[in-house]
Amino acid sequence: MELQDVFYSNAEYIETASGNKVSRMSVLCGSQNIVINGKTIIMTDCVIRGDLANVRIGRHCVINKGAVIRPAFKKFSKGVAFFPLHIGDHVLIEEDSIVNAAQVGSYVHIGKNCIIGRRSVLKDCCAIADNTVLPPETVVPPFTVFSGSPGKCNGELPECTQDLMVDVTVNYYQHFRAMGKGKA
Repeated sequence: MELQDVFYSNAEYIETASGNKVSRMSVLCGSQNIVINGKTIIMTDCVIRGDLANVRIGRHCVINKGAVIRPAFKKFSKGVAFFPLHIGDHVLIEEDSIVNAAQVGSYVHIGKNCIIGRRSVLKDCCAIADNTVLPPETVVPPFTVFSGSPGKCNGELPECTQDLMVDVTVNYYQHFRAMGKGKA
């Protein structure tokens, strides 16, 4: 099944030299601490909190509308410490999800309206179903599907998950196009 083209206004998105497409309607706090490796799409109303700690986002990631990416934190007697957040390559984060993880591996799919609890670790090639709430410090093993509230393992993914996620994210990027002059 071929994806339909999604058109966006040139005025709404900034395209960087490395091919990232970032909505002007998204909020990147502490942008000097945010590294996006290339060909990643950050859509409208996303919030990325680089002001708390460093955030690294891999290649060919898609962060959908309304998603919040926030580094993990830990409370101590003398205050709060924030930890860097690393998101791997070919990660798809759906609309209105909140990611407060310590690490998100590569080839990961996070569904709509999910809450990823603080300091959770999502290993490579895993999936989080829509409306899932992962408790803090949850470790999601490779090739598993977590769902529910609280999120629990309830399925497995095929060995070709890596190839599927590469196809999904690369196709999404290729079909996310600027409107031509005649299409406005």
